[in-house]
Amino acid sequence: MASVISIVGLTKTYASGVEALRPIDLDIEKGEIFALLGPNGAGKTTLISIVCGIVTATTGSVTADGHDIVRDYRAARMKIGLVPQELHTDSFETVWATVTFSRGLFGKPPSPGHIEKVLRDLSLWDKRDAKVQELSGGMKRRVMIAKALSHEPEILFLDEPTAGVDVELRRDMWGLVRELREGGVTIILTTHYIEEAEEMADRVGVISKGELIVVEEKNALMKKLGRKTLTLNLAEPLAALPGGLDAWALELKAEGHELEHVFDAQAEATGVPALLARLGALGIGWKDLNTRQSSLEDIFVGLVSERRGGAA
Repeated sequence: MASVISIVGLTKTYASGVEALRPIDLDIEKGEIFALLGPNGAGKTTLISIVCGIVTATTGSVTADGHDIVRDYRAARMKIGLVPQELHTDSFETVWATVTFSRGLFGKPPSPGHIEKVLRDLSLWDKRDAKVQELSGGMKRRVMIAKALSHEPEILFLDEPTAGVDVELRRDMWGLVRELREGGVTIILTTHYIEEAEEMADRVGVISKGELIVVEEKNALMKKLGRKTLTLNLAEPLAALPGGLDAWALELKAEGHELEHVFDAQAEATGVPALLARLGALGIGWKDLNTRQSSLEDIFVGLVSERRGGAA
């Protein structure tokens, strides 16, 4: 599939000497939902801000639908919509006026029909004549999205789009993002909500300390790096692990009532049957067992912790 965003050798070092981004190479495919995950200060917002023309890169190049964001910035920006983290908008304007004005900033001719559709899709139509300052935080977030969609961009950046909104609104926005993708819009989002990426993303990128440490198709990433956890509910609690179980990575939980074993579900030999046999031989009985597949959050935490450990 063709790349709609192409990033080559992108770095950012501030005047203070802080290295916000190390060399980043990334291609984002047309029509996909790409989730960029990373802890606070990892470089997510800096990366998005450079692509959107808000921050100047130190080195490297970026093209948006074939347009260089520096040499051909007008054409590049026409392709891009941005919903920033901060709720910056015209507090004293009405919802209709501020969204319509945003469209005009990009040189687009008036289109009341398009503005109406955007407001209806975002459940803002009933608030079209309300001043932005009168709205709740969640509604203001919707207005920010409406402003970003006002000029009909083909690429939409969502920087922490559901931060501070309730669960119901978050799920409404997930639905809107899917609809936009079905309409051909490429979505790039940063999020602290791992379930957001797990629910929606086609591919996931993990950034830590300004470095893109992994980019992978979501399901392939979970299959490759995911682990399963076997939990045994013991018939009698154990004060400590007995000898003879060193071949397995085991941990006692719940005050000795549970025995936990983490294993690679993709391995030819998981070690689970042998573990159960050994427990029986040692006279350790269990009442119940269950397994849990690692989530994207488990994988994310593991990757970032591993990188931090390697840098220490």
